[in-house]
Amino acid sequence: MSTGEAALPRIGLGTFGLTGAGGLDALLSAISIGYRHIDTAQSYGTEENVGRAIARSGILRDDFFVTTKVTAANLGRLEESVDDSLNLMGLGYADLVLIHWPGRYDDPPVSDYIGGLARVQDSGKASLIGVSNFTRAHVDQAIAEIGPGRLATNQFEQNVFLQNRVLADHCRDAGIGVTAYMPLAGGRLDQTPLLAEIAARHDAGVNQIALAFLLAIGSVVIPKSATPERQKSNLEAATITLDDAEMAALAALDRGQRFIDPEWGPDWD
Repeated sequence: MSTGEAALPRIGLGTFGLTGAGGLDALLSAISIGYRHIDTAQSYGTEENVGRAIARSGILRDDFFVTTKVTAANLGRLEESVDDSLNLMGLGYADLVLIHWPGRYDDPPVSDYIGGLARVQDSGKASLIGVSNFTRAHVDQAIAEIGPGRLATNQFEQNVFLQNRVLADHCRDAGIGVTAYMPLAGGRLDQTPLLAEIAARHDAGVNQIALAFLLAIGSVVIPKSATPERQKSNLEAATITLDDAEMAALAALDRGQRFIDPEWGPDWD
């Protein structure tokens, strides 16, 4: 197990889209159900709601694991932007701060900003640091700049249809955990008979099986849901144990189908 995998709670709540009063209600619901790992980002517009939900919950700040991400537009003012995020959330520190994306078209290069991320950790404003949407080359460049053992995780798109094994293995070999975003393939799981068959066998939902698979291969998952029923079922995926045959069958669903692929993004592994 990598350092990152050991440090991050295995299931978190993604907050993309959880804006406004409805988003705050969804966050409060998730916290009441038992979520303590909450994933936000500067570009989501949900940092303020995350801070409000934590404050209203009555639960100690230190019982939460809060991740936020520095947007590419702020790479030139990375440290100041983290201060902005902490102020928006009303928090003295984040548990994890990530670079959300490498620079658009790789401008600026990793070497220009990764040191600033390390300084955010050194200052105590982030307990852990990491990256998101970094390829193997980006990961290697970051390690070359700030040294091994600094990056807790690389958060990237991963689900049964896009298992990203080459990148995942590269990160884990470097002691970097894997965090899977879009672990439910953007709601595209229901038309997969194999998932339905395995779900029926476990008296579970297809979403739960998809999450259980990622958890079994060692990834942290951060599904987003605004409904209490789905939030609860996603959290309960951690109780499902898949056997070797089921794991092999689910591994065979990998078809390299990427759903998040901006034109300015990296040259994916």
